[in-house]
Amino acid sequence: MTTSESTAERFEFAFDPRLARPLALLGIRPDTCHLTLSPSGLEARYGPWRVRTPLDNVAGAETSGPYSVWKAIGARVSLADRGLTFGTNARRGVCVRFHRPVRGIEPTGVLRHPGLTLTVADPAAVADRLRRLSAATR
Repeated sequence: MTTSESTAERFEFAFDPRLARPLALLGIRPDTCHLTLSPSGLEARYGPWRVRTPLDNVAGAETSGPYSVWKAIGARVSLADRGLTFGTNARRGVCVRFHRPVRGIEPTGVLRHPGLTLTVADPAAVADRLRRLSAATR
């Protein structure tokens, strides 16, 4: 996590070294993947994809994992609940739930996601920070 003068907090993704090369072919690298929390909202960048939403749209956040590799790696949409995953490892992540579903990897915005799972380096810190930020916006 890094913090700037504007009070934005940046959380990096945790990459499984065995998967770094295949993900890099899709533009998913440590320099193109991060979560930023700021007074203006949440922004998750995952290679060419971005998810943005105001903080008052965050309903909650919990740590999760471990995951099956084939379900957790890459940009994935759950067929069960339309949740979106930005995955770089199968160990741990944070699942963010939204009050109003958000746009994700589909460019027209027709498909909206009620949740977003991110495999950040410190999922517990992100979940805690999001819980505190969402409580402050109520």
